[in-house]
Amino acid sequence: MEETLEILQDNLSQALIDTAYMVVVSAIIGVVLGTLVALLLYLTENRLFTPNHALNVIVGFIVNAIRSLPFLILMVVLIPVVQLILGDPYTPTGGAISLSIAAVPFFARIAESAFSEVDPGLLEAAISTGATTRQIIVDAVFPQALPSFIRGVVLTIISLIGYSAMVGTIGAGGIGDMAIQYGYNRYETGVLVVIVIILIVIVQIIQWVGDWFARKVTH
Repeated sequence: MEETLEILQDNLSQALIDTAYMVVVSAIIGVVLGTLVALLLYLTENRLFTPNHALNVIVGFIVNAIRSLPFLILMVVLIPVVQLILGDPYTPTGGAISLSIAAVPFFARIAESAFSEVDPGLLEAAISTGATTRQIIVDAVFPQALPSFIRGVVLTIISLIGYSAMVGTIGAGGIGDMAIQYGYNRYETGVLVVIVIILIVIVQIIQWVGDWFARKVTH
């Protein structure tokens, strides 16, 4: 018990910082770039805007191809790429890059689905008033899609927390790395129990906050 407490005292705070860093960076990149990809898919598929079947199919294929790979396989495939960029892929920044690449197509499909739920009648009414595509997206599509969009952000963040633990298993840092080094390799079951409890609490809080925001913006 004393050894478990000592391990937690010496390593837990840094592990949480590393995990938070990886999740926050990858979530921001995933949401921003994923939203842009989702808009491209949405606009090139919707007959009311600028349909472009060929571009939609190409972008959709790339998104689906990345999403079809299990994260552990994607992570291994990306190691040479991350190594080329950073020199050392086994760092929290290396983990953040891998998580970002996984997050973009994941969130893109969620955001595209949220945009597609917007009532076409509302869009047609906006077009009939002479509104530009930008005005329609900003003033009609986003406000109507916002509740689903927020829930998608929450789902993405929660998924990234789980993925960050996997990244830690290859030495990128964070709570996954701590769980493997101490909880598994050194048979410190108490460390694993504490990490699991912390993850459950964090996920519950994020889910609650996300649901609260989604309810607040629901029309």
